[in-house]
Amino acid sequence: MLASSLAPKASITALAKLAAKYGIYNTRAIQQQDTAHHLHPFTDFKALAQSGAQVIVAGKGCYVWDSAGKKILDGMSGLWCVNAGYGRTSISEAVYLQMETLAFYGSFSNTTNVPAIQLASKLVEISPPQFKHVFFTNSGSEANDTSLRLVRRYWDLLGQTERTIIISRQNAYHGSTIACASLGGMADMQVQTGMQLPGIVHIGQPNYFECGRGMTEDEFGLHAAGWLEQKILKSGIDKVAAFIAEPIQGAGGVIIPPASYWPEIQRICDKYGILLIADEVICGFGRLGTWFGSERMGIKPDLISFANSVTSGYAPLGGVLVSERIADVLTTTDGDFYHGFTCSGHPVACAAALENIRIFQEEELLHVVSLNTGPYLAKQFSGLAKHPLVGFSYSYGLLAGLHLVRKKADVIHDCELFDVEQAVGQICHQHMLANGLMVLAVGERMIVSPPLVISKQEINEMMVKITQGLDQTLAELKARGWM
Repeated sequence: MLASSLAPKASITALAKLAAKYGIYNTRAIQQQDTAHHLHPFTDFKALAQSGAQVIVAGKGCYVWDSAGKKILDGMSGLWCVNAGYGRTSISEAVYLQMETLAFYGSFSNTTNVPAIQLASKLVEISPPQFKHVFFTNSGSEANDTSLRLVRRYWDLLGQTERTIIISRQNAYHGSTIACASLGGMADMQVQTGMQLPGIVHIGQPNYFECGRGMTEDEFGLHAAGWLEQKILKSGIDKVAAFIAEPIQGAGGVIIPPASYWPEIQRICDKYGILLIADEVICGFGRLGTWFGSERMGIKPDLISFANSVTSGYAPLGGVLVSERIADVLTTTDGDFYHGFTCSGHPVACAAALENIRIFQEEELLHVVSLNTGPYLAKQFSGLAKHPLVGFSYSYGLLAGLHLVRKKADVIHDCELFDVEQAVGQICHQHMLANGLMVLAVGERMIVSPPLVISKQEINEMMVKITQGLDQTLAELKARGWM
C-alpha cells in the first residue's frame, strides 16, 4: 500500500491523491499487463519482459514516485523536457479550461484557433529577431521532418532545384522517423531502418575527447568545423541545401563543442549561402540559460526545431521557427505547402505551452539557470573529476555529464577505456537508480538534465547520490576483476 508518509505531510503530492483514490498498486500485475500489450520505444522487448518496467505513478517538483512507493530525484526531466517541474497546477488548469472551451480544431482548410495564434505570437516574441513565423507539429521528429520539407520548398521556389543535399553529423539524434533516422548519425538506427534517404550526408562530431588529440580545444573546434566546408566542396556548392545540428548533442552523450566551433560553422554557412537548421529539442526553452541554445552559441539559424520542452512535457507539441529569409519566399509565392499534421497547433497543447512560458517568465527561470543553478551545477560536477572512475566531467547550463574510464590519465586522450561489451554505464545507471536518482547512460557517459526548477539543495542531494553510485560501481567492477 502507498502510505501518505511517502511524501511530506505539509504538501499533498499527486502521489498522495492517487494513493487515496486507488489505495494499492499491484506492481507485478501492472508490469505483466504492460509486457502483454505495450511496446516501448528504444527497448529490448525480450529483456523488458523478463525484468518488468519501472512504473512511474506521480511527480512533484523535481521528484517522481514509482508504483512501489520509491521516491526518485528525476535528473533527466522525464526525457529532457519537464523543465518547469512536475505538479504545475496552473498548467493542468489551463489545459482543462481549454478542453472545456474547445477541445480540438485543426489548422487545415483555412481554419485556426486562438491558443495557436497566441502561442505563435508569444514564440516570435521570445525568439531571436530573425524569426516571425512558426509551423506547429506534435514532436521533435515531426519538427525535423518539417524542417526538411521547408528547406526543399524554399530552394524549389527560388528555382535552385538541385540544392537537395542535407549535411548532418555522426552520432547525432534528430528523431526516429524514416527521414530523421536518415538525418541522425547513429549507426544502429540506420541499420534497423534500412531505408537511408538519398541526399543526406554526414560529417564528424565535434568530440574533443575522441578526435582532438594533439590539438588545443580551440584548434580542434576550427578543425571540426572545417569538415563542413570540406563536405560542401565535395558535394558541390550548388547542390547543398542545409546543415542541421544540435547546439549541444544530447542523446549522443552531451557533446559540448569547443567555443571556436559554432562561430566557424556560421561563417561557413554564410560563405556558401546554405541554410542552418538548429535542432533545439533539448537545448531550447531554458536548458542552457537562454530561450534557445543558439543564442548561447552566438549563431543565427534559419530554422529552429523545438518540441516538448515548450510545454514542459505536459502535452505533446513541437514546431519549427521559420526565419524571414525563408518565410518571405514561402508567403509571397502562389501554391500550397503540402505538409502538415491533423493536430498541428492543437489548442489544448498550445494552452499548456502558453502557461508554461508564463511560468518561465514570472519565475525568471532563464536567469536562475544562467546565473545561479547552472554555475553551481558546473562547480559540483567539476569536483567529480577526482573520482577514480571519472576520466573527465563537463557541463553547460543544466546539462552535465561525466565519462567513466578504466584508468585515468593527466591528458584525457590517454585515459584507458572500458570494453563496450562490459556495459559499465548501465551498471552505474542501475546503482544510481537504486539510490533514488534517475540519470541517462550513453555508453560510458553518465548524463543529467534536471528540471530548471532544481534548487542548490537538490543539486547537493543529486551529487551525493551520484558519488554513492560511482563508489558502488567501482566496488562492483573491482569484484568482477575489471579494475
